[in-house]
Formats: sequence, structure tokens, C-alpha cells
Amino acid sequence: MRKSERLNKKKIIEKMFAGGSRSFSIFPLRVVWLPVEGLDAQVSILVSVSKRRFKRAVKRNLLKRRIREAYRLNKHILLEPLAGKDCRLALAFIYLSDELTDLAVLEEKMKIALARIAEKARAEQPVLPAE
Repeated sequence: MRKSERLNKKKIIEKMFAGGSRSFSIFPLRVVWLPVEGLDAQVSILVSVSKRRFKRAVKRNLLKRRIREAYRLNKHILLEPLAGKDCRLALAFIYLSDELTDLAVLEEKMKIALARIAEKARAEQPVLPAE
């Protein structure tokens, strides 16, 4: 993943979790997304794994790598419908389970999540200017 595909703008992250965004859960992932203007990439993502659920950083990092890889392999599902539009999205993937999950399971859930976002985002208009 390129640097521009990582969500690191504090104002956008705060806006996502303050309530201006849309979210849904596909266990073991919770997906929060927000149409945004002015991002460098078409879609920027944030991956979060709770320290409360996984005390060891090794396990948290493993899960984050698996989620990022599942996204990387399937991001075309989301990017193709948005290609013609000037719509930019900020996405957050939050891991919910207390157990480690295989990449294959995460990949299947990621396909479902990205297809759902693509379907809903086609009709959306950008609402938040990025600074």
C-alpha cells in the first residue's frame, strides 16, 4: 500500500468517529466509512485492533497485516465503481473478535464489506472537505 492510501489526517478520523459517518459490522470486522473531498488517493484506510482484546503487539500487528492484505487483494471491488466519479472515501476497519482469524476468512468478509460500500457510495456525494 502506498502512503497516500493510509488514513492519517486527524480531523477526518475524528469526524468519522464523532458521528458523521456510516458504519456496519460483518463479524469480525466493523467498517466505518465517510465520503471526503481532497484526499490524495481514491480510498484511504485505517486499521485498528484493540489492545484490550490482544495484549501482545505481535498478535495485534499480525491481525492488522492480515486485514491490510485482505483489503489489498480485493480493493478493486471498491475502486472500479468509483473510478469515473470524483468521490473519495475514508475507511476504517476495526477488528471485533477476541480470537485470531485466518486470512481466508478475513478476505471473504472483506469482499462482502467492499461490495456493500461500493453499492452505497455510488449514490453518495462528498460531504467533508479535507484540510
